[in-house]
Amino acid sequence: MGSQILVTDALHDYMVRHGMPLDQIAQDLVTETNALGGVSEMLTTADQAALLTMLTRLISARRAVEIGTFTGFSALAIARGLPADGELICLDVSDEWTSIGRRYWERAGVADRIEVRIGDAHKSAAELEGEFDLAFVDADKPGYIEYFEHLVPRIRQNGLLLFDNTLAGGRVVGYHDEDPVDRKEFNAHIANDERVDVVMLGIGDGLTLVRKR
Repeated sequence: MGSQILVTDALHDYMVRHGMPLDQIAQDLVTETNALGGVSEMLTTADQAALLTMLTRLISARRAVEIGTFTGFSALAIARGLPADGELICLDVSDEWTSIGRRYWERAGVADRIEVRIGDAHKSAAELEGEFDLAFVDADKPGYIEYFEHLVPRIRQNGLLLFDNTLAGGRVVGYHDEDPVDRKEFNAHIANDERVDVVMLGIGDGLTLVRKR
């Protein structure tokens, strides 16, 4: 088995600089989000954003859905990977936070690709129509299994579903006072699902890639 590298903050910054570094628009969005205080921990990491853009382009996605948009950083990344006539539907409960993202989507010239639907995301996910190429989920963790079951039938063959925070800071293994039961149940739920192939990446707080067979 090959050795594992501990990704320090310095190494993470190096990887971002030598991959797809944030442009000024994305950096300004990160800065404004960080100024919100503790809730900024919900922000997608820079390397995840780069991966979202690349994967969107790699599978030639034209139609995508995001559950859990927050201030729109991940939505910006996905929208930038879509073609000019592509569509990203964002499901979120907060008009206040998503309104921050709207300003940056406008600056980036991708606002016309993004539709925000405010309300209960479980209800909104159940009401989605048509077929999607890609889905990104970064919402309430106890709801991940339900989101997965809503999305799988709506994703095309060879389409991708991505779920964030699936390693729960490493607490999915061993014994901890704050045992992430929701993440453990979700990870087990999809691991042997015959409809999909699953790869878990140690990027950010854990990003699970799910390919629909």
